[in-house]
Amino acid sequence: MPDEYLHASDSPPLMAQLLYNRGVKPEEIDPFLAADRRLEGNPFLLPDMSQAVSRVYQALLSREKIAIYGDFDVDGVTGTVILVEGLSKLGGEVVLYLPDRFNEGHGLKIPALEGLEAEGVGLVITVDCGVTDIIEVRRAQEIGMDVIVTDHHMPAERLPEAVAVVDPRRRDSVYPHPELAGAGVAFKLLQALFHRSSREKWLAGFLDLVALATITDLAPVVGENRYLVKQGLRELNDSSRVGIREMVKSAGLKSGELDSGDISWVLGPRLNAASRMNNASTSYQMLTTQSPEEARLLALELEEKNTERQRLTTEVQSRAREKLAAKLHLPVLIEGDESYSIGVVGLVAGRLADEFYKPAIIMSLGPDLCRGSCRSIPEFDMVFALENCRDLLTAFGGHPMAAGFTVPRQNLAQLEQRLVDLATEQLSHLDLRPELVIDAELPLAVLAGDAFNLIQKLNPFGRGNPQPLFLTRQVEVVECRNFGSRGEWLRLKLRQGNVTWRAVNFASQLRGDEVPSCIDVVYRLEKARWNREEVLSLNIVDFTSS
Repeated sequence: MPDEYLHASDSPPLMAQLLYNRGVKPEEIDPFLAADRRLEGNPFLLPDMSQAVSRVYQALLSREKIAIYGDFDVDGVTGTVILVEGLSKLGGEVVLYLPDRFNEGHGLKIPALEGLEAEGVGLVITVDCGVTDIIEVRRAQEIGMDVIVTDHHMPAERLPEAVAVVDPRRRDSVYPHPELAGAGVAFKLLQALFHRSSREKWLAGFLDLVALATITDLAPVVGENRYLVKQGLRELNDSSRVGIREMVKSAGLKSGELDSGDISWVLGPRLNAASRMNNASTSYQMLTTQSPEEARLLALELEEKNTERQRLTTEVQSRAREKLAAKLHLPVLIEGDESYSIGVVGLVAGRLADEFYKPAIIMSLGPDLCRGSCRSIPEFDMVFALENCRDLLTAFGGHPMAAGFTVPRQNLAQLEQRLVDLATEQLSHLDLRPELVIDAELPLAVLAGDAFNLIQKLNPFGRGNPQPLFLTRQVEVVECRNFGSRGEWLRLKLRQGNVTWRAVNFASQLRGDEVPSCIDVVYRLEKARWNREEVLSLNIVDFTSS
């Protein structure tokens, strides 16, 4: 670590090291830690924003009916709520359209657009979709509707011929924060529409939705996203949305103490469960209802859907893993079946990519069309791979690490072979294995005192700004026992010198008597409950015999 980091901040050496590890430049330390409006981008720097604002105001002034066409995941649903509520506040006549994951899939669909035109819609604004839907946008224009695309997915070489294509990932974009979530882009459109008016004060009320989307969609919590998530968590912890309050209560969380981890592991999966099991309307209602009784019933429904989603994911994963047994030598794992639910194939692909550290593609096979969900590793750009298979696909889109596609069944064998060839070419010379990125090696004594509060200054955590990971060598295991419903986890007491720490491990699958008496341990420092008391403990990620 360069000395300038020690001089640039009043923080102790450990904090300077953590900031350096995260790529925060010395001159960026203050705004990074404050996560204030200095991180905010000017919405008018986004491509086509001025054209979008002009066309929306034209629609508002002429009382034209506006449709918000969202996506069915948390990012799409929250972004749809933002624009429906925001444009309604401006006096707009707004309708919403959330596609069905099972019958329609991602992106704009011509029958849906034709249905909106029949309802008298003159302007369609997309949320979290549309940037690759060239044919669909052209059809909308042909039947007399203008389209504004707001999206954050990777554009193809050609853009749709829309009135505006607002996407920070456009090749010609000068926007300084390209990692916005789809709901983040929708929020920036609203910010531009409210610009320099008394309505700007309304924007804060949408930041809880932006935080939900940004964390759930795994957008990096850096740059402007850091500001949006920090402010959004503040809003979420004091939410005026009765649905959010009821969902928090139903999930056993505590308002006022919610963090990005609660969104990742609890709230986000519940909101996503609606479209995975049925359709996204339940989540939309949950975020917009003003009735406490309706919110209570919707929260119960989401709990049930989430439980069913967990069961189905485990079932499909088990089947896919069994069928992949003979293919584990290949550089990319590809498996499909008629019985796989399209609602969980992405989750299963993610679990398999994590387990085997290879790109994984799981498909739901139909008689004519098959739909696949892809999860990748940093060494393999999935969108680039699908771009190279464009001639075989009906549709595709996404991000380098997560993407999806539709393919005619007759092209399936050819697609699989081409993807295997691409992965072989790009990955065969690499020694692929997951890495633990350790922030610092230190003795346990360093963690005494104010270390935890110091680390919390890096909050909010998420992709791009993970919770710090530490390594301590030669730690004595004083106690070790199993716990959990099947005894699959470990609870430990660790000692180094005269310092003792409690620890848990949720990953080892070892029995307590199999753990060595002296270990090198990699862990995160976290708060945990022991005998109904909140204490600091070590959450062990990995260990080995010293």
